Amino acid sequence: MLPLRSRGFYVRMRLLQNSRHSRNPEKSYWYRFFKWIIWFSLAFYLVSSFLITHTQPTTFISKTTVSPSKASRALFEESSLKSSSLQQPKSPEGLLKGMKVYIYDLPSKYNSVWLSNERCSNHLFASEVAIHKALMNSDVRTLDPWDADFFFVPVYVSCNFSTVNGFPDIGHARPLLASAVQHISSQLPFWNRSLGADHIFVASHDFGSCFHTMEDVAMADGVPEFLRNSIILQTFGVKYKHPCQDVENVLIPPYISPDSVRSTLEKSPLMRRREIFAFFRGKMEVHPKNISGRFYSKRVRTMIWQKYGNNRRFYLKRHRLVGYQSEIANSIFCLAPLGWAPWSPRLVESVVLGCVPVIIADGIRLPFPSALPWADISLTAAEKDVTKLGKILEHVAATNLTKIQKNLWDPNVRKALLFNNPMKEGDATFQVLVALSEKLDRSHKRSNVSSQ
Repeated sequence: MLPLRSRGFYVRMRLLQNSRHSRNPEKSYWYRFFKWIIWFSLAFYLVSSFLITHTQPTTFISKTTVSPSKASRALFEESSLKSSSLQQPKSPEGLLKGMKVYIYDLPSKYNSVWLSNERCSNHLFASEVAIHKALMNSDVRTLDPWDADFFFVPVYVSCNFSTVNGFPDIGHARPLLASAVQHISSQLPFWNRSLGADHIFVASHDFGSCFHTMEDVAMADGVPEFLRNSIILQTFGVKYKHPCQDVENVLIPPYISPDSVRSTLEKSPLMRRREIFAFFRGKMEVHPKNISGRFYSKRVRTMIWQKYGNNRRFYLKRHRLVGYQSEIANSIFCLAPLGWAPWSPRLVESVVLGCVPVIIADGIRLPFPSALPWADISLTAAEKDVTKLGKILEHVAATNLTKIQKNLWDPNVRKALLFNNPMKEGDATFQVLVALSEKLDRSHKRSNVSSQ
């Protein structure tokens, strides 16, 4: 006889067996059927997944087929690829669009003979020399004129220094340029082919392509007829209509010696403590003369002297000093008022030596706006507000001076305003070439290719 616990187990097993045999046969059939369907579906899903995974391309992820779990990763990778491609700067060749420049080999009377005077290569109008030298050693130069997009005509018109006052005398500029055009048009066919539209000249003095130092005479004379189809690289530029920019032009900075800048910055680093609050050294007439109905600097410099000459925060000097660049490097704000022309070398000197330029010249156009964020590195004051300069500068010093200085001290800003030899990527000559590359619709060579 079984023990009581064992008999209980035996009874339970019999009952379980009886209940299984008594189950509805029809229900048992459907149970097995659905079980088979589930296993078949699972097997089909696994085989299909395997085949899809191993036959789809792995080099491309489509936005329409990516699963939700992978969507964020795919979008992130795509965004990263786009951003990395945007952050990579264009190569110099890409920026310049493969542009080529032919440089005319002119008789020495048009250029090299003037270099016997050292000032010719170093004064504020010397960009005509600097650009010529930089292009001679540049990769954009071609020795084959038939391969050129543009033709550079190297005529130095600013090196004829007056024996009376030492200033450049440009009275000979028009006849010298006319003679050069006569020479190249008689020697080679390229001037006559385009009527000078793809030819480049430099006009680096007060009123640019008008070739005169006094605005009233310059405006009356206008741009010489024989240059009106050409491209002029000039320092003069205003935002309003003016006869002296009534020609295709590229605005360039005045020449400041890169060597003198480097020497000054070695002695006076950019981020040193600057002891002069506001600085200006240059011509400030106490009693400005009326010359042909015009006053020097429109009396702006006179008003600066009268208002701030005794202000201890303004360091104002009426005469030039050989070492004045060290004063700029020691100043926070540097005044850049107009003279006879709106532009001034002080604008460039201030920027490259890290002093915030205060531009006082209504309507002035500034060089290389695509490369230089002028609004972020300088201040502009209206000529009529010159007596308010003290308050304006105090306000800036108390608010956003640090931000302006940070922008100003970017090495790329300084580089863009200096002409180097040999040319450096991003420097002033390079910026000229970038601007010219936007005028390739003037290239006779390219217009021929596009028309074929």
